[in-house]
Amino acid sequence: MISTERLQLRIGTRTLVQDLDWQVREGECWSIIGRNGAGKSTLMRALAGLREPDGGRVLMDGRALRDWPLDALARRRAFLAQSRSDAFAYTVIETVLSARHPYHGNNYWENSDDHQIALRSLAAMEVADLAARDVRTLSGGERQRVAIAALLAQDTPLLLLDEPANALDLAHQVSVMGLLARLCREQRKTVVMIGHDLSLAHGISTHALLLMGDGRWLAGARDEVMQPSILSDWLHHPIEAILHGGRTIFFPRDA
Repeated sequence: MISTERLQLRIGTRTLVQDLDWQVREGECWSIIGRNGAGKSTLMRALAGLREPDGGRVLMDGRALRDWPLDALARRRAFLAQSRSDAFAYTVIETVLSARHPYHGNNYWENSDDHQIALRSLAAMEVADLAARDVRTLSGGERQRVAIAALLAQDTPLLLLDEPANALDLAHQVSVMGLLARLCREQRKTVVMIGHDLSLAHGISTHALLLMGDGRWLAGARDEVMQPSILSDWLHHPIEAILHGGRTIFFPRDA
């Protein structure tokens, strides 16, 4: 689905990622984990084609990302940014409908199928009742759910999400993560996401990529990578885990 070859990412003189050789396959759900400043969002932007690598390359379906036409790329991957700015008075439904534009070429206007997809996406995020609202009047959590609804309406096989649980209350964090897991399991979509809640990430992920922030990285199956001893080392804080109700719960230990 998406892969990197000897990918290098730098900020100034600092190397964030060095020689990342990584493959993400159809139906997998990856969590990118690391401390603040480790390069998680920088990597996500490179995967989305919004930042040129400092070395190596990103490929989608075996084809270099830079060789993809933008409209074709928009039909293959959707990207949820960590933050956004709403400068204009778009309604919620207009915001979600904008995600359907890659399917219409030079035809600006959406059709009834687009409206149905947009409404279903809003309903999945429990914000259908906000369809006529100005996005600038929404709370942070409501705006995040509208952004995820737009991501769903884009209907791509690859979803790239930078902190999808950001600003969400506990119930909606769980429901969003559950939805992403079902998309991978039932529709064979591929998810790559950034998050800081280790327990939520472990609950839905099939794989994990750890970034140290000094060029080093570790990638593999979830249970091989998300071990307390490994996480403690990479996050620079002691982590413990317990099993409860069939789930693994991670928590920080007093240093």
